[in-house]
Amino acid sequence: MAGRSAAPGTAVLLVTANVGSLFDDPENLQKNWLREFYQIVHTHKPHFLGLHCQEFGGKNYEASMSHVDKFVKELLSSDAMKEYSKARVYLDENYRSQEHFTALGSFYFLHESLKNVQQFDFKAKKYKKVTGKEIYSDTLESTPMLEKEKFPQDYFPECKWSRKGFIRTRWCVADCTFDLVNIHLFHDASNLVAWETSPSVYSGIRHKALGYVLDRILDQRFEKVSYFVFGDFNFRLDSKSVVETLCTKATMQTIRAADTNEVVKLIFRESDNDRKVMLQLEKKLFDYFNQEIFQDNNGTALLEFDKELSVFKDRLYELDISFPPSYPYSEDSSQGKQYMNTRCPAWCDRILMSASAKELILRSESEEKVVTYDHIGPNVCMGDHKPVFLAFRIAPGAGKPHEPVHKCCVVQ
Repeated sequence: MAGRSAAPGTAVLLVTANVGSLFDDPENLQKNWLREFYQIVHTHKPHFLGLHCQEFGGKNYEASMSHVDKFVKELLSSDAMKEYSKARVYLDENYRSQEHFTALGSFYFLHESLKNVQQFDFKAKKYKKVTGKEIYSDTLESTPMLEKEKFPQDYFPECKWSRKGFIRTRWCVADCTFDLVNIHLFHDASNLVAWETSPSVYSGIRHKALGYVLDRILDQRFEKVSYFVFGDFNFRLDSKSVVETLCTKATMQTIRAADTNEVVKLIFRESDNDRKVMLQLEKKLFDYFNQEIFQDNNGTALLEFDKELSVFKDRLYELDISFPPSYPYSEDSSQGKQYMNTRCPAWCDRILMSASAKELILRSESEEKVVTYDHIGPNVCMGDHKPVFLAFRIAPGAGKPHEPVHKCCVVQ
């Protein structure tokens, strides 16, 4: 029904989702995930929909290929998406290539009422009209309609099988040109290492990789346009500050391995109250006694420890976060709101943008609230990540001051 929406402008819905869990337990999780996703589509009725997936295919890609095909077919042919007559799907399925594989999947759906949408050909440096539904997979390196890179191995040498990287596409919709970048940055390999310094060593690695992406999309090869970067940034709360705040009145006990003397566990106990254990920290354990603090008021009291984006405050912008940390949720299909005790909950999944893209969004604000930044499936198990979405409208003619029509809307 998007084409008959009363509100002016072109409705855009951007969604990011780390979907690895869906392919590790497809029977229990995919149905819920798709139902919640379709509900967001139905609510916001976008003309243009961009869905960026990370860890597409799960941890065991080869074993999950049949589930991948089924998931893609469902998205493209479901009754809920029947009004989206044009689509582009880019799946990095070349899992045998350690040098290139990113496990990223980018889906773009165009409503039947949306006319004359163009996509940029990076090789020919021309825009081409989008018609029909097309799927590109396996070796995306040869597809001229996108740019794809895996981050160099030396960025994160301790993670031998890292799949982290990005895929970039460029679009012209409603006289506006913009880049959409699907990104997956490096995770925290150890809670203990993350706790040692502020900011953590992993935070530095993520900054380096994100800076690389921004330099790449803003270099001199192509005309500069507005951009949205959305994916699993793996941004974490400043671990040292969080632990010190959560355990202000606690004493710390250090447990070391008998053979190597390496620290393997930290136990924080209350100074009084029968020495009650408040927090246990191991490489892959973050067990805090009061999990409700991450849910109360959507966990926003912890936003002061969400500092990783501040390094890019002059290059990347984000709307206010009013939803709880998006990771790591329980993968038990009956535990929709419960976090796992493996990591400190954090806002890993984000939708960021350039200054001109933010201006484009906020310019479309009216008396009716038309911009929404939120998560999907708050009460339903969606896997270990909750998808995050941004819904907005491009006001009629909003793109013209930045990008004259004749530059992008020439059908090749």
